[in-house]
Order: sequence, then C-alpha cells, then structure tokens
Amino acid sequence: MKSVQLYFLLCCWKAMCCNSCELTNITITVEKEECRFCLSINTTWCAGYCYTRDLVYKDPTRRNTQKACTFKELVYETVRVPGCAHHADSVYTYPVATECHCGKCNRDSTDCTVQGLGPSYCSFSEIKE
Repeated sequence: MKSVQLYFLLCCWKAMCCNSCELTNITITVEKEECRFCLSINTTWCAGYCYTRDLVYKDPTRRNTQKACTFKELVYETVRVPGCAHHADSVYTYPVATECHCGKCNRDSTDCTVQGLGPSYCSFSEIKE
C-alpha cells in the first residue's frame, strides 16, 4: 500500500513541479495566394503544459504573468509551393522550433490566442501533400 501512495505522490509532484513543455512533430498547411492551393508540411513545434496559477487576490503592484509553452530557439526552413503563376514568388519560409521552454508568449512572433484557425486550415479547396 505504501508503494502505491508513494507512486501517487511522485506523480502529483511531477505534475505540479515539472514542466512538460517539449518539441513535438506537427503537420502544418502553408498557402500562397498566387498559387491557389495548399501544401502540407511536417515540422516541429513546442507543445505541453507549464506550471501556472491564477491568483485569487489580484495585487495591482505585482504582475501576474501566465507562462506558456513556447519556443526558446528556432530556425527557418524554405519550401517551394508548386503551381504558382510564372510571375509569382513560389518560395514559402516557415519557422521550425529547435528548443522549447515555459515563458511569456511573444505576441510579436506568435499567435497567443486561445484557439486559432488550426495548423490544417486552408483557404483553397485543393491540398497537396
């Protein structure tokens, strides 16, 4: 019985104290208006949970910054979107996360909304993989 209790306490400690923010494989859909269809790409991004709390008493002198699982480092990769008009630029550059951490969401480079369009959203009817 003690081993079950110890295991339960260890799981609770891990859930409360340890972040599970890590790289994960995702598929995103990229599109260019000049090409009129979408391309699915496999890449890596950050996903998981970060320790956070919502204070009952809001102290105006102390900022309550919620942390999110976000990239610490990233690189950019490029792909050519086929089917573009001759005058159009068919190159699409997208970010690839190489390291993750729990930190403040940077609104300048990241969609920090609760629910966006999703990585598989396509404005056009034709999707190429």
